[in-house]
Amino acid sequence: MPFRFERISALTVLALASGAASAAFDSFTPLPGSAPAGSLPEATPFQLSSPLFAQRTLDANTPGAGRRGDNWDMTTANETGANAGRYLFSPYESGTAGVKRYDTATGASLTVVAEGTQGFVSGDASRWAPWGGYLTAEESWGAGSTKGRLFELTNPTTTTGPGASDFVERSILPRVAHEGLAFDSSRNLYFVDELNGGSIYKYTSANPNATTGNAFFAAGQSFVMRVGDGSVFGATGAATWIPITTVSGTPLFGTTTVAGSLDGRATTQLAPFKGTGFNRPEDLEIKTLANGKQQLYFTATDTHNVFSISLDDAVNSTVKTFVDRTTIDQATGLSVGNTFTNPDNLAIDAKGNIYIVEDQPGGVADIWFALDSDGDAVAESIGRWASMTTAGAEPTGLYFDKFNPDLAYVNVQHADSDVDRIIQISVVPEPESYALMLAGLSVVGFVARRRRQR
Repeated sequence: MPFRFERISALTVLALASGAASAAFDSFTPLPGSAPAGSLPEATPFQLSSPLFAQRTLDANTPGAGRRGDNWDMTTANETGANAGRYLFSPYESGTAGVKRYDTATGASLTVVAEGTQGFVSGDASRWAPWGGYLTAEESWGAGSTKGRLFELTNPTTTTGPGASDFVERSILPRVAHEGLAFDSSRNLYFVDELNGGSIYKYTSANPNATTGNAFFAAGQSFVMRVGDGSVFGATGAATWIPITTVSGTPLFGTTTVAGSLDGRATTQLAPFKGTGFNRPEDLEIKTLANGKQQLYFTATDTHNVFSISLDDAVNSTVKTFVDRTTIDQATGLSVGNTFTNPDNLAIDAKGNIYIVEDQPGGVADIWFALDSDGDAVAESIGRWASMTTAGAEPTGLYFDKFNPDLAYVNVQHADSDVDRIIQISVVPEPESYALMLAGLSVVGFVARRRRQR
């Protein structure tokens, strides 16, 4: 038999040698405070909470380096299909927005949606669709606006550039100031209106198992979440999902439409369709519990809260406060207070732990780990997991690799230097594990030699 080369990574060998992948992002000593602005190089801008964490810049829009776009925002990877996990996608949160694709195998960065395509602005949302499309949307909506739209890039991994990209508006969704997007296990799509008074929404496709975006968005019903009668701002407790369209997606009688679409914001201020308002709901994340039930998490930036919503019932839910300023700081044992400010993005690691990214400038911009050991969707404590130092910038789009539990990615946007970056954070093996890895590599080499000799 001719020699066969099989690509086996060191991390894979380590997992084989030790019996499991490490997934050790939750093993750290909480930082006692924020790292000062400018105290670390922009290429490695995070003070990390464990000596076993490492960081490096994967991509930067350094002037003259050929990188396009500005204000790289939230990140996701191609989570299904061929080469799953290879590419990272981020929209541009700018006045002429586009989308970039970063190839982790080659280091190549490509604008796949040209800036300003179809008048696209303020790109923020970033989510891989179950059928293999890439979803993004505009964080821009208000009186007289023509924005607030959801888009799908239908050929995200195969497009060779803007001229070959299929970027499609999905107008069945109500128009709002989009940020977070999330699918549950039944393929309901959740989204928010990023506003002081914005609500939480759900779209249920008439064809949830669709294999294309055209079919998924052809017909479906939209809902807004209401706690009680909707009159209490930022309320927790029993909630219901109030229909605002028919099952086919037609706006219900008495709703407000604009530019041919339902105005989600105006409609859910009206009594029959009243949704519960929160102060700038932003990102969304969904956690699946051991029993198969799911919890939706969302941030409310200006009231410094993170909320959880049970998704056990298609009609009824329960809203809880997951984290707020009374939550215990793991570093001090006291309430975290105003050191926890402007929670914006959320992320979830391979173990289901929730991470919270602050919308703050370098010097006070922290990423927090939330401990919820009993799984009741109320965190017992939070710990400062990383602190960003780039002057003028904010961290955004934290994303844990779905195929390698020891890798995560986070963008650094709108730095004073005008250099946006993708930073990779990784877990490096401990010395004992490294020895196991080397032993494993020796085994791999022996196996390869045996194959060569056959």
